[in-house]
Amino acid sequence: MKNKRNAIIITALIILLFAVSVCAIYLIKKNAGNDIYAAIYQNNRLVKTIDLTKVQESYSFTVTGDNGCYNVIEVRNGSIGITESSCPDGLCQDMGFISDSLIPIVCLPNHIVINLTDETGSDNIDGISY
Repeated sequence: MKNKRNAIIITALIILLFAVSVCAIYLIKKNAGNDIYAAIYQNNRLVKTIDLTKVQESYSFTVTGDNGCYNVIEVRNGSIGITESSCPDGLCQDMGFISDSLIPIVCLPNHIVINLTDETGSDNIDGISY
């Protein structure tokens, strides 16, 4: 009986510690205040840089390339994604919207890469620096 009660107390403490840790990480990330920039490259040339933290309303624009290829990029507050593309596989659209630099959006057929960077120009936005 006593062992069962001790196991319940230990389990409850572990769950409470986990919940407090998740809340702390969320608050640190939310209050960090660093600007997030989307750097859009085509053929290894910087096409455009957008401060995603300053976007008030969502908007779209088109990046065109050789042989009539194109990508429609949608910008939202804190995230960016490709919503339409002329590439045959459409994998860049399937990547959805990104809001951190863990995985960039890449459209290989149209030579487009979208990276997120912080205000220092570093490509490393994670839970610590974000």
